[in-house]
Amino acid sequence: MSEYDVIIVGNGPAGLSAALYTSRAGLSTLVIGKDQGALAKAERIENYFGMAEPISGCELVENTKIQARNLGADLVTDEIFHISWNQGFTLEGRAGSYQAKAVLLATGSARKKADIDGISRLEGHGVSYCAICDAFFYRGRKVAVLGNEEYAVHELGQLLPVAGSAVLLTNGQELQADAPEGVPVMTGRIRSIDGQEEVTGVTFEDGSRIELDGLFVALGSAGAVDLARKIGALTDGRKIETDESMATNVPGLYAAGDCTGGLLQISTAVGEGAKAAMSMIKFVRQQKKE
Repeated sequence: MSEYDVIIVGNGPAGLSAALYTSRAGLSTLVIGKDQGALAKAERIENYFGMAEPISGCELVENTKIQARNLGADLVTDEIFHISWNQGFTLEGRAGSYQAKAVLLATGSARKKADIDGISRLEGHGVSYCAICDAFFYRGRKVAVLGNEEYAVHELGQLLPVAGSAVLLTNGQELQADAPEGVPVMTGRIRSIDGQEEVTGVTFEDGSRIELDGLFVALGSAGAVDLARKIGALTDGRKIETDESMATNVPGLYAAGDCTGGLLQISTAVGEGAKAAMSMIKFVRQQKKE
């Protein structure tokens, strides 16, 4: 298992900005990114400080990656599914596990959400976003995971040893990962999540229905907010709550960029990344003294 002073989840402007500062400060730094992120899809950027000519988002990201590597940061491609703490942070991904003294969540804002009747109303009443956190409450009961990618399959893996039975719901999307053997996959579009005070089932657009005790939402990849929730960090809707130093309520855990809400601009993300880096540098140096 790889061990670092700082691990940054997300290789967009906030994460890479932070990596420049932590690397220059002499902290071993790892940046983990699944892909190029939303910025790489920008064809032209011309409202960022110092740009005499427009530049593509992809070029800006790649230039900063080179800069971070030149300063000593390690960059890897992986998808993080879970984060936990035990005398340090442990991050679990598709390619392996990683450890760090401090972690920055900087994966941008969530762009995949389930616009299904009842899902928001029943959050915390049978609708969950963290299998490893809440699986215990569904011992021997019937649950479903909503999603169609690797993250959904990972959450199923956390539930199967505990729940009585589980089903995978793709809500009309094509399954892009291998479901565990024996787990039913239902591809129909969902009309509603049913229940008044707690989840009782799911009704599909064709009028069919299945009874459930719980629904675990795992759409797309595990974003910053999803990871924050798994370790007990405070969130407000789809953003992570931080103080003025970009620290969450979990010591050693920080967030920066679009996942904290506010002005969704490169300049804001870069600034928050720098601010988070300064806080992490101070935190890690204090940890090393103790």
